[in-house]
Amino acid sequence: MFSSALKSFTSNISANYTISSTPSSLCGAWKVYDGKKKSTGKAVSIFVFERKSLEPQGGGFGQRSSSSAMKKVHEEVLARVKKESNLLARLRHPSVLELAEPIEDTRSGGLMFATEPVTASLAGLLREKDDQEKAGGVAGRPSRFVMEEADGQLRRRELEIDELEIQKGLLQVAQGLEFLHESAGLVHGNLTPESIYVNAKSDWKIAGLAFAGPPDTSDTPSNIPPISLSEVLYHDPRLPRSLQLDMDYTSPDFVMDSNVSSAADMFSLGLVILALYNSPHASPLKTNSNISTYKKLFGSTSSAPSSTNNFLSSRPLPKDLLSDVLPRLITRRPGQRMNAREFQQSRFFDNILVSSIRFLDSLPAKTPNEKSQFMKGLPKIIGQFPRSVLEKKVLPALLEETKDRDLLYLVLQNVFKIIKSLPTGRRAFTEKVVPKLRENFLAAKGAASERDAAKEAGLVVVLENMELIGESCSGKEFKDDILPIIQLGLESHTHSIVDKSLGCLPTILAVLDFSTIKNEVFPVVAAVFSKTSSLGIKIRGLQAFVVLCGGSSSSKDDSGDGLNGALQASKSTKASNNAVLDKYTVQEKIVPLLKVMKTKEPAVMMAALAVFKQVGRIADSDFLATECLPILWSFSLGPLLDLQQFQEYMALIKSLSAKIENEQVRKLQELSSTSNSARNNDLMNVGSTDAFFGGNVDDVGENDFERLVLGKGTSSHNTSSNMLGDSLRPQPLRSQSSQAAPPVFSWSSSPSTANGTSTPNSFAQQYNSTLQPTSAGSSLGNFAALKPTPPPSSGFGSPMTNGFRGMAPMQPSNPWSINAMPPTTTQNYGRSANPPNQSTFSIPPPSSTSPFSQFSIAPPPAQNQTSMQSQYGKGLSRPGIQMNGTMTANQPAAKKTGLDAYESLL
Repeated sequence: MFSSALKSFTSNISANYTISSTPSSLCGAWKVYDGKKKSTGKAVSIFVFERKSLEPQGGGFGQRSSSSAMKKVHEEVLARVKKESNLLARLRHPSVLELAEPIEDTRSGGLMFATEPVTASLAGLLREKDDQEKAGGVAGRPSRFVMEEADGQLRRRELEIDELEIQKGLLQVAQGLEFLHESAGLVHGNLTPESIYVNAKSDWKIAGLAFAGPPDTSDTPSNIPPISLSEVLYHDPRLPRSLQLDMDYTSPDFVMDSNVSSAADMFSLGLVILALYNSPHASPLKTNSNISTYKKLFGSTSSAPSSTNNFLSSRPLPKDLLSDVLPRLITRRPGQRMNAREFQQSRFFDNILVSSIRFLDSLPAKTPNEKSQFMKGLPKIIGQFPRSVLEKKVLPALLEETKDRDLLYLVLQNVFKIIKSLPTGRRAFTEKVVPKLRENFLAAKGAASERDAAKEAGLVVVLENMELIGESCSGKEFKDDILPIIQLGLESHTHSIVDKSLGCLPTILAVLDFSTIKNEVFPVVAAVFSKTSSLGIKIRGLQAFVVLCGGSSSSKDDSGDGLNGALQASKSTKASNNAVLDKYTVQEKIVPLLKVMKTKEPAVMMAALAVFKQVGRIADSDFLATECLPILWSFSLGPLLDLQQFQEYMALIKSLSAKIENEQVRKLQELSSTSNSARNNDLMNVGSTDAFFGGNVDDVGENDFERLVLGKGTSSHNTSSNMLGDSLRPQPLRSQSSQAAPPVFSWSSSPSTANGTSTPNSFAQQYNSTLQPTSAGSSLGNFAALKPTPPPSSGFGSPMTNGFRGMAPMQPSNPWSINAMPPTTTQNYGRSANPPNQSTFSIPPPSSTSPFSQFSIAPPPAQNQTSMQSQYGKGLSRPGIQMNGTMTANQPAAKKTGLDAYESLL
């Protein structure tokens, strides 16, 4: 019970439609709101009538006594308002306002009904035009009519009333009147600008049927009551004027003859025409809703509109209207007026644009041959149409014909031409054209069907206009709605369609993001390239690879291959550098496709050459050397290439080779610049003590030195030690400033030179380092200690022999070993000169001329001589051989030998 009661208070329109919060326009006593059906999203206009508009504006005496009379008047007005909605529900015609939802009561006691979307009434547009003209032209102020977009944003409705709009609108009104008079058997009775509505397609629709009724001469029974002229001509000041008959547009048949006929509507139509050209845009009759004033105006020829006074128009009228139409509309005698059919056939509508619109309106009834001829001729006159007519009238009519597959390609040609000419073409394309494209090309994509030649012809038109489509779409819209159409073309079995689809790649790169290109576009292009058996598609696929790699396939690259590093002027291309494929895809996907290509046709080879030019700009040098150059050499030796083509291949091969060489040289230079000093030292120190042990020969511990010079802890019969120390035990590294003085042996002579300075014995360090191999436990960062033996009693005593036993010759594998030394021969170091025919191991005393040829280990030098020892004590020499390679005799011993030379230290 309560639920049914609740439903009775719930409006069907309010429950099923979303209604905007503010009205979009005011049409007489109606407030028009933009609405949208919740279930389908279909746009509508909601007409709302508020009962409080019937209340008198002020009180007065006798109000209580007249309350019953006012209530009766209100009921009559509400009945008249409901009559308008009911007639709209019964009358169905393209020129009559279409009803979407019947009239119903609102919670506040008003009335509400829904119709097709309307922009405003003709009266509202005329008032808007008056305001624009007062403000200084059409551009003086923006339109006050706004509409709500699908995303909730409000956008102003730009409305134009030019000559073609007037002709088109009047033609549609005349068609509506013809329907009312001849088919419905009704007289409108109140045809004014307020009763004519302009819908979203810029079509003029008849409404305001509150005073409609059958003519007096009608013999057909009707349930619609006739018009009571005595009631409708009486003007009640207590009611709004919009709810009463407007006498400024009324025919004298009503006022002066009390005759209801269809000719009265034609007289009212003439006054509406005058209002369209007048300034301000209103009727030339000013009756103030008074019958006496009306009769007075028509009682004089000067105050009644006629051809003698330019029909009381303040502006010049079109010639055809002035001479042919208006004299047969605005005339006192009804029999002299033309009917609605004759009005449509007047010379006023005799021009190519109006005739084209009339043909569009009747296009569904035309034959296929007539439709085809019309579509082929329409592009010639599209530029003559006003933009508003193209967008709101011509374009929707053409899109409705896309359902005819035989006309699809012709219709789409005209559609894209219109989109290109419209300043608002982007919005029109996304709102009106894209849904039709999806409906025609993607609706049955998954279903297996036979080849549709008409559909393929339309697809070719879409692909040819892809650049315009890319400019009219956002990235998301292009990806969701247009990219599937391109993929459909790539998968086609018709080569021309595949060719057109591949040619769309520059537009695709300019619109889509990198991820979409790599994951959705490139795999399809690669599949087409690898599977096709057509040389033309193969070449187009290679050109597509050039575009995907950042190049342009529209023109030849005559400026070079771009590998010389010179900056080239960028050519105009839609491809964006951010949209090209990445290096990995180029190297791992594109190049392998070229590698397995079997055809050797010159055109294909040269197209592949263009791809390799782009690859050369992207790929790494090592990849170019190992992968690209072998392929290029293989392609260049193709048997079908001529001399010029071979030279182009060789030019690219040389350029890539030069690039690889320059890159490798640069890398090596960068490496050598960071390690040049260390590398040079390693190469120069081959065979030296530092290079062999990895340490510094000067790094001798204090205990070792003390044991060496004092003879502590040494054994003349220790066979496990060598001549330089007990063992090669690791020594901690020391900095250069803390290195100890070099060791001095008992057999060395005085190291003094001519100038009184000491020089390091480089040969002793190098030679001894070569005699002791490095063991597994030895460290290359230390220098083994040396153990001198006690002074021998004779030149060839056993102590010296034992001391020499520890110095075993190097194995033959050592390039610095002394192979001529007998393993059992003992030598007397530093005692006397050996015969010339014997090999000697004696170490001559230092020379007084050159610091680099000394073979004895000098006494500990002064502090300022340490650096010289580390700098020059690393030369390579052999016993008895100077640095210049000449044999020398052993120098005579100095006066002080052995420990006597170090008595100053002791």
